[in-house]
Amino acid sequence: QVQLVESGGGLVQPGGSLRLSCAASGRIFSSDTMGWYRQPPGKQRELVAGIRYDGNTNYADYVKGRFTISRDNAKTTVYLQMNSLKPEDTAVYYCNLHRVLDSVHNRDYWGQGTQVTVSS
Repeated sequence: QVQLVESGGGLVQPGGSLRLSCAASGRIFSSDTMGWYRQPPGKQRELVAGIRYDGNTNYADYVKGRFTISRDNAKTTVYLQMNSLKPEDTAVYYCNLHRVLDSVHNRDYWGQGTQVTVSS
C-alpha cells in the first residue's frame, strides 16, 4: 500500500550537483521515517541519509557537508540535494520508507531506483 517513485538522477561532471526527489503515495503514516540508500557498482546497498517525522536527520559520514536531505511541508516528498559530487558517488539511489510496527518488528518500502553517474 506504499509506493515510492524516485526522479532526478542523471549524468553529471565531478564537482557538479543533482537534486533527487522521492514521491510517496498510498498508506503513509506521519511517524514514518524516509531516506536514501545507494548501491555503487559491484557493492552492497548503503545508507546515505534519513529524515524523521520531526525533521531529525542523519547522514553517512562520507556525504556530510555535501548532501542535504529534506521533506516538503506535507511530508509526501523527500529530497536529496547532492553537491560537490565525486566519481565514487556513482550508484543507483533508492528511496526508502521505514515503518516501525512494534518493539521488534519493522517494515521497509523501496522505490525502483534512479541512476546517478558522476563522470567527465
